[in-house]
Amino acid sequence: MKQIEKQASNARPWAWIPSLYFIQGLPNAVIVTLTVVLYKDFGISNAEIAFYTGLMYLPWVIKPLWSPFVDIIKSKRWWIVVMQLGLAVAMGLIALALPTKIYFAVTVGLFWFAAFTSATNDIASDGFYILSLSEHEQSKFVGIRSLFYRISMWAVQFGLIFMAGYLQTNMGCDVQQSWIYVFALLAAIFAIGTLYHYNQLPRPNKDEHRNRLNAADIVKEFGNTFVTFAKKPYLWSSLAFMLLYRLPEAQLVKMINPFLLDPVSEGGLGMTKQAVSVTYGIWGVVGLLLGGIIGGLFAARFGLKKSLQPMAWSMSLTCITFVILSQVAEPSNILINVCVFIEQFGYGFGFSAYMLYLIYFSEGEYATAHYALCTGIMAVGLMLPGMAAGWIQEQLGYQNFFIWTMICCVTTIVVASIVKVNPSFGIKKKEVEN
Repeated sequence: MKQIEKQASNARPWAWIPSLYFIQGLPNAVIVTLTVVLYKDFGISNAEIAFYTGLMYLPWVIKPLWSPFVDIIKSKRWWIVVMQLGLAVAMGLIALALPTKIYFAVTVGLFWFAAFTSATNDIASDGFYILSLSEHEQSKFVGIRSLFYRISMWAVQFGLIFMAGYLQTNMGCDVQQSWIYVFALLAAIFAIGTLYHYNQLPRPNKDEHRNRLNAADIVKEFGNTFVTFAKKPYLWSSLAFMLLYRLPEAQLVKMINPFLLDPVSEGGLGMTKQAVSVTYGIWGVVGLLLGGIIGGLFAARFGLKKSLQPMAWSMSLTCITFVILSQVAEPSNILINVCVFIEQFGYGFGFSAYMLYLIYFSEGEYATAHYALCTGIMAVGLMLPGMAAGWIQEQLGYQNFFIWTMICCVTTIVVASIVKVNPSFGIKKKEVEN
């Protein structure tokens, strides 16, 4: 009987973790990846694309400012449902704004609204994950949550970008029409996700409503959140890790699609949107699947401390592949697919350690708010280099730009070596026999 109950308990997270993190990653993918292709289609320059889409990441940077309110007002479950509904509305409004003459200003504003809503959903979802699972389950599923988060990004890359290109080249739609359909579909996806999570998310006892707090209590709790974070041990090495572990990726991700789509005469590969979507949608997803799953199992087996260095080194693979592709004249489809597979496997494996460390550092009374602070710091490390990436690429060209990101991988290795971790974190505790 106990074994059956244990199996049911273990199976339960699969009902909501994949969908929760798929929906969590989707607006991030739209803002980080889809907007780049969208504005490229509308004739915006690389420097402007990198700057404006990089600036859209600001809500994820400053989300710690309101994360304590998510932690102490209502439940994480409530915030998740309401914010996902807000995302459905935002995507629908973007679809309506695209045909207008002031589409750029309006869509940038709506993307900002979506980013704020998404950042709040991130706070609630990550807090819900921490409250609903044991320490070992958190380690076990960290690869799965990262996997489905990234799958959402490649659903955007493979499904939605492919859809826009297909509608333009095969269905006779112009640029505006094709993107209207894309954002209408996104609105429907978020609406379905809202209904699914309203019905399927569990109700853990720790996820309590706190409606009885008065204004003084809320202010006190808000202050305690930041004071307790500042008093955490090894704070400075931890901050360095959060800011710099993803430095190469922060720059690389902004220039991947422009590099693949730009003509050969401008240093790119001259691929079509459909070809890029197929490459990442098939080989990228396979590499990501294997890297994410193996990363989670590796961390659960050996613990976070022993996993940090191997995973930090694997992150460098994301840059090596594009150094190769930029140096080879007219690379074959096979070489492109192999490089994309390696890049995604390395990222999926290496990213597991980063996310698990944020969970580890956030442990304590204000875990949800502290995790939001950690991801806000992470967002700073993504936003600032990302905003500068377009300018750097235009100064160096694609070949030297990718070499520069490879040099930046040194910071990933260094910060992973100086951060302090409890050796037992993430390893399943042995059951004590009575």
